[in-house]
Amino acid sequence: MDDHELRRRFATLTTAHLADACVRAGLPVRCAPTPLRSLVAGDRLAGRVLPARHTGSVDVFLEAFESAAPGDVLVADNGGRLDEACVGDLMALEARGAGLAGVVIWGLHRDTAELRAIGLPLFSLGATANGPLSPAARHPEALESATVGRWTVSRADMVLGDDDGVIFLSAARADELCTLAEGIRDTERRQAERIHAGTSLREQLRFDTYLTRRGQDPSLTFREHLRAVDGAVEE
Repeated sequence: MDDHELRRRFATLTTAHLADACVRAGLPVRCAPTPLRSLVAGDRLAGRVLPARHTGSVDVFLEAFESAAPGDVLVADNGGRLDEACVGDLMALEARGAGLAGVVIWGLHRDTAELRAIGLPLFSLGATANGPLSPAARHPEALESATVGRWTVSRADMVLGDDDGVIFLSAARADELCTLAEGIRDTERRQAERIHAGTSLREQLRFDTYLTRRGQDPSLTFREHLRAVDGAVEE
């Protein structure tokens, strides 16, 4: 799936739908840690990961842009540092000029007012006035991979972000996961419509049946029951 198709399909999905799709597919749910959030509420991004490991100099980002494809998302790995910013307004302008769809920073940004004016979707751990404090040795995989929280991602991955945070998907399975997510979305929409019409979620999910069956078989899980009744709440 290319960036354009991913953005088209993500337009009617959320990262929550995709997280549930990963659970249903038996895959790790590769969500970024909770503190990583969008600079502007409501911003969304989707595209192939363009990884870059920052070690004190923004030249690594400029080099990454040299090989960027339109629609890529810069994933800037600054080790989750909270004592310096690694991306500011100039890098955001350069990213936009290179055709990138957004920036995800495992670290901090600065130039907040300018970044809002630029309008390129940006997710980070927050802001500080400090720029890079001291250069260190370049990482051997500086342009091959990036780490965000516990997850290491590469050009083989897609990244998506919205108000619930950021999630990474394998590009090879993005189509499958979007299809699963669309099914979950549709089921949840039908459930919401029925709640509005007066049929409680407990009625729809036959919760009384679940309680009876669980009494007979304490090993029965709610997710097993949900699958049996084609419900979509937890996955």
